[in-house]
Amino acid sequence: MEYSNRRNIFAELAMSYVPHLTGLVDRNPYSRTYGCFDREYWHYRTRDFACGMSQEFVLPFALLYARPYPGNRWYGLERMRELAIAGMHFSRCASHADGTCDDYFPWERAMGALVFSTYAATESCQVLKLDDAQLIDFFCRRGDHLLRHNESGRLSNHQALSALTLYNIYLLSGNDSYRRGAEERVALALSWQHPGEGWFQEYEGADPGYQTCTIDFLAKYWRKSGDDTLLAPLRKAVDFCALFMHPDGSYGGEYGSRNTYHYYPHGFELLSAHIPVAAQLNDAWLGGAAKGKRYYNDDDRMIGHLTYNWLQAWEDYCPQRSSESLHARADFRQWLPDAGLAVAKENGRYLVAGMKKGGVFKLYDENRCLVSDTGLIGELPDGRVVVSHLQDEKHRVEAQPQQGEFRVNGLFAVRPQKLASPFKQILFRLLNLSLGRFFPDLLRALLQKLLITGKQRTELPFERVLKFTEGRLLVTDRVPQGAKFLRLSAGADATSIYVAASNVYQESVLGCPWTEAPKEILREGGAWQREFDGKDCLYD
Repeated sequence: MEYSNRRNIFAELAMSYVPHLTGLVDRNPYSRTYGCFDREYWHYRTRDFACGMSQEFVLPFALLYARPYPGNRWYGLERMRELAIAGMHFSRCASHADGTCDDYFPWERAMGALVFSTYAATESCQVLKLDDAQLIDFFCRRGDHLLRHNESGRLSNHQALSALTLYNIYLLSGNDSYRRGAEERVALALSWQHPGEGWFQEYEGADPGYQTCTIDFLAKYWRKSGDDTLLAPLRKAVDFCALFMHPDGSYGGEYGSRNTYHYYPHGFELLSAHIPVAAQLNDAWLGGAAKGKRYYNDDDRMIGHLTYNWLQAWEDYCPQRSSESLHARADFRQWLPDAGLAVAKENGRYLVAGMKKGGVFKLYDENRCLVSDTGLIGELPDGRVVVSHLQDEKHRVEAQPQQGEFRVNGLFAVRPQKLASPFKQILFRLLNLSLGRFFPDLLRALLQKLLITGKQRTELPFERVLKFTEGRLLVTDRVPQGAKFLRLSAGADATSIYVAASNVYQESVLGCPWTEAPKEILREGGAWQREFDGKDCLYD
């Protein structure tokens, strides 16, 4: 496919989402919720507050109004501009007095929702060339909050986007304190980058999907600020991403710390003139997208993230591109010990394994994912469901990359599955309106521990050994004797922690089956071996 035609895939993908986005926004100027993009709140009325994250969807409307993208039948339509502005003012009116907003529950004051929606609004103001004193005052209140407050947990992508958001507020207001705040957030994000392996921390480790988000936000900041000191760490970050572009054109997966398939292309386009691998990544992804290999994160909460990113990637497409392809890489084996990630290419097969996640792996050829294995998941006689795939620094990992052998020993952990009920929701709302209203960071930290980083380890050990030689993969799982599993599987797409952007559609999640353990393993434990050569695990 010619590069010029590949570029238009970005625009075509974005255009396909506009009808969905239009259905999310309250378009009635007489409505109290005019400009609200949270359809659960204003239309279905099943939510008792408006999700602040949803207001980032103003940016696709602003871009489509202002830019003549190919196939953009909404270019210049006044209603597109009106809805973008209405969405920004709804954010202003629906926010708390300090400018903060909520994402998952009232009085959350979520930094993620704040920076995503404020970046989109400040960018929209620049795209539409607005001079609105009310909006500038609103953005400054949000900027002041960011200067005073941070969030619990290490999410590098949030820090990078905070920097970009503060810099946009600086550009609109001229207040230098926001520029200095942006520099501080950039420094914090860079301090969370592994100096040798190039990855940015996302909670407990490296997540190739969220890595693309952090790169995107820092690259945008770099272009606006002209801070060329960012190019060296971004080069390391891009090189890390290149390992997780699979030969079929898909990207990321459950082997990352947050189980995501995220792929934000705009930052790579911005960096392409300085970092040729960035263009190669996008070319590989575009080739995969043309064949249906991309991931689909299309629910009402997430659909806007990529819509405007695709439009920006089309607009800033770099025409100077290398003829080299990531898919033409020579065979290699690479072990990233601190990330706990193994990547190897041999005899037309491509293996990625997350050893700190209990040996979660994916095996590819140039056409498809041959095997997806997210570790062991089983049910014990007492009803507990246990898994081996939680990111855990207590796992003992041994690697012999030259021999293609990787081993992990650890303990099964109970799979958490917290569900709401009317009684729980009443108690939670009381907590939101009392403790949570005045100590939102404490409540957020407790929820992170409960839903994401906490681990209820059992006494049951497991071991997984991966042996990858000449394109053939031998997997050996050792199950303890006496465990007496009622059922035990090697999941193809199982996850256990809460990540909003996980559990999406990508071809492998339906194309690769779950595998049931033999009955003798359930009764007696022992070694469960499987060998994959690509011949018995294909799907059509």
